[in-house]
Amino acid sequence: MIRRALLVFSAIATPALAQATDPALAGTDQAPGSAAPPPVAHDLAAARYYDPQAMAVAAAALMDPVSIDSQIRLDLAEYDFRNGRDGYRWEGEVWTGDLNRFVFRSRGEGTTGEHLDTGELQAVYSRAVNPWWNLQIGARQDIAPTPARTYATIGVEGLAPGNLDVLADAFVSDKGQVTARIETTFDERLTRRFVLQPRVELNFSGQDMPVQRLGAGLDTAELGLRLRYEIRRQFAPYLGISWNWAAGETARYVRKEGMAPHQRSIVMGVRAWL
Repeated sequence: MIRRALLVFSAIATPALAQATDPALAGTDQAPGSAAPPPVAHDLAAARYYDPQAMAVAAAALMDPVSIDSQIRLDLAEYDFRNGRDGYRWEGEVWTGDLNRFVFRSRGEGTTGEHLDTGELQAVYSRAVNPWWNLQIGARQDIAPTPARTYATIGVEGLAPGNLDVLADAFVSDKGQVTARIETTFDERLTRRFVLQPRVELNFSGQDMPVQRLGAGLDTAELGLRLRYEIRRQFAPYLGISWNWAAGETARYVRKEGMAPHQRSIVMGVRAWL
């Protein structure tokens, strides 16, 4: 019995002792060597047969070129049914580029059969700073009211939390006058074709501007609600309602001209892009 136990112990211990003493069997206990590393795996089968430089040239040729896009968009083109003084309004832009864009905007409004109340043109350079926001800088030229002013402009445009489309601009005129404007809209898709769009616009002035009939602080505000029907995504007539307020000193200027500082109008228009 004792002899049989010794034979079993010898059979178990011998391989372990051989591994501990033989470097070839030591595994990770071996001293580090100087053998070359294995070739780097590549996801292209052709890389096994072609020179890496030739593969790099071929990969560069297959890369998509940077795309230059453009769009013409008319956000507002509407007729306003007011109390005895109907009017009209437009807002639109043209842009071209990719992460770097050149944007041309136009907006204005007037009273039917009378002079243009306000009108402006903007040319800005727009740079994407992240997937949601663009930083914009450029110039604005007023075409009404007179005397026309020229402004430097800086602002941001993008998508805020809650899917709010925001455009916020600050302006400095050639006379040193500072103004600002914030616009925000939200599209609530009721059906595949009907879209309800609330809209808010706030205008601010850094100082009293008697010539432009504007007071310091919040001078005008608008709250609108428009329901559009997308005949196509690119073309959608709409019907809505718009409330406009003049605040502070601006309201006093409006009253002096014989108009009410608060207006409500039914609007009918079209939104389009291509």
